[in-house]
Amino acid sequence: MLLHRYSYCQPVLGNQTHLRLQHCFLDQSRPRVFAYKGTLHPIFSLVLVQHKSPSSPAKTSARPGAREIKRNTCTSNCREVEIESEGLLLSLSSSSSSFVSHSLINSKKMVAIMVDNYILVTFFASLLGFVLHHILRHRNNKSKRNDHHEATSGFEFQNDCVRSSTNGECRPDGSESDVIIVGAGVAGAALAHTLGKDGRRVLVIERDLTEPDRIVGELLQPGGYLKLIELGLEDCVEEIDAQRVFGYALFKDGRNTRLTYPLEKFHSDVAGRSFHNGRFIQRMRQKAATLPNVRIEQGTVTSLLEENRTIKGVQYKTKTGQELRAYAPLTIVCDGCFSNLRRSLCNPKVEVPSCFVGLVLENCQLPCPNHGHVILGDPSPILFYPISSTEVRCLVDVPGQKVPSIANGEMADYLKTMVAPQIPPELHDAFVAAIDKGTIKTMPNRSMPAAPHPTPGALLMGDAFNMRHPLTGGGMTVALSDIVVLRDLLKPLRDLNDATSLCRYLESFYTLRKPVASTINTLAGALYKVFCASPDQARKEMREACFDYLSLGGVCSEGPVALLSGLNPRPLSLVLHFFAVAIYGVGRLLLPFPSPKRLWIGARLISSASGIIFPIIKAEGVRQMFFPTTVPAYYRAPPAK
Repeated sequence: MLLHRYSYCQPVLGNQTHLRLQHCFLDQSRPRVFAYKGTLHPIFSLVLVQHKSPSSPAKTSARPGAREIKRNTCTSNCREVEIESEGLLLSLSSSSSSFVSHSLINSKKMVAIMVDNYILVTFFASLLGFVLHHILRHRNNKSKRNDHHEATSGFEFQNDCVRSSTNGECRPDGSESDVIIVGAGVAGAALAHTLGKDGRRVLVIERDLTEPDRIVGELLQPGGYLKLIELGLEDCVEEIDAQRVFGYALFKDGRNTRLTYPLEKFHSDVAGRSFHNGRFIQRMRQKAATLPNVRIEQGTVTSLLEENRTIKGVQYKTKTGQELRAYAPLTIVCDGCFSNLRRSLCNPKVEVPSCFVGLVLENCQLPCPNHGHVILGDPSPILFYPISSTEVRCLVDVPGQKVPSIANGEMADYLKTMVAPQIPPELHDAFVAAIDKGTIKTMPNRSMPAAPHPTPGALLMGDAFNMRHPLTGGGMTVALSDIVVLRDLLKPLRDLNDATSLCRYLESFYTLRKPVASTINTLAGALYKVFCASPDQARKEMREACFDYLSLGGVCSEGPVALLSGLNPRPLSLVLHFFAVAIYGVGRLLLPFPSPKRLWIGARLISSASGIIFPIIKAEGVRQMFFPTTVPAYYRAPPAK
């Protein structure tokens, strides 16, 4: 057997690499010796073993090609590849650190080269070794980049995207994703799990994967919980100390009434759920991340990539500041109410009617356990609902876009002097204690009707697409309902690459979602305006009539609560109940004896009710809201396969 051993050692200083090659026969025959010095590739060891013919005096094993040589020892980072062909065995070891060779010769700048009659074979084998080394090193570098993990809140999101160093593109698993989702909030995380479960390759890019700390998105109506069940995400409200909610309690001027969800026809588990928003989102992110075809990355999407008026993907910046691009046939933007991407996909008309001031009350009992509480205060409503077994969320609505300063104590004074006297006695002390604790947060309440620009390759969802006043807690119900609609539309499609046909087909999404979304949106906007105090006498009568109408019970309370809860989101039912409240208010004014003044107030009451609801309906779209089947997009068929 003939042994060729090459050893390359990188000196500590300088760029020169010394080659040491020992070439000898195992039968102890003496080779010729040459000297060589030159610059070679960094550290690696190459071993060539060639079996001689049976006439060779060298010892060989009984099986041809048996490997019986001792290898060089190297670090655990070494990489070995063996190629054996026609009796020639090539073993390549590479490492980023030094190794120990049993055949090293103590020399600093000279190399002993021992050559025999097989020098030509040795030369070509060495050349092949160099080529293999470069290939394997390139693969090893890519493999190391694929091992990046991002951990957050007790679980990890694995980043297995292969990023090209030349153009910054992200092509997971060497190919494009089917869908890119921008944002991993309630809508984004639920959508990622839903599409991933249907077999789509989904890439989710979220600005911040740590647990959110918000004061809204904490109450899921029963209709939203039913959608959660339909999507297979109902276990996401488990293990987060979520509280069951069975209805509302209304308080006004020392009076109160209880409104219960009409849940008799549903399973006993169906009810509203209230919780910490951040815990709920983390549970959904965690569940989405368990699917092998869903990847979640932390990064900030800076722009949509457009080519020939078609969205091809996104450009985003990682948390390390690296600019990358990701491509997919469909990009769904779900980056929330502060979206910076929606301007190119819709006509955003954002209104900010008020702001919420949020507090957390600890270790107190609500007057009506497992109910949301609405105080019709002055100047606007005050909300209470449980978010854990020991905590109650309080949201104080402050009309307008400016709120008292928290830093200089104006907010604390406002809450203690203006709001605290209107709080039910059972909650007063806990409310004041929460103010003194100082953990006060504010958030603007935004309203924006859906006005999309159908764009090939892109779609808007969640609060980036459509918002309503959070008074009724309908935002998550709308988002989950939209996901169900989109899932059903995409299910028959195997290929999403025909962007133009897909865009035309998905125009039906905007129509199919309207009855549910528009009902909840209109109710939220109308109810907020009715519940706010006003110096106008007609508006005062409307507010009083609404409280008394809901207190009647029966169909007068069950109908509106069914609308509020998302259990019966029918636009016509909403309009009928809204004007029933107005007519009830006029009847209260005219009985027992009408007068010209009361007739005038009654007429203004009807006019005021119309002025509240009709602009909201117009913004939502009368035809799509009440007559969706007359819209051509309602009947769009899937693109031909």
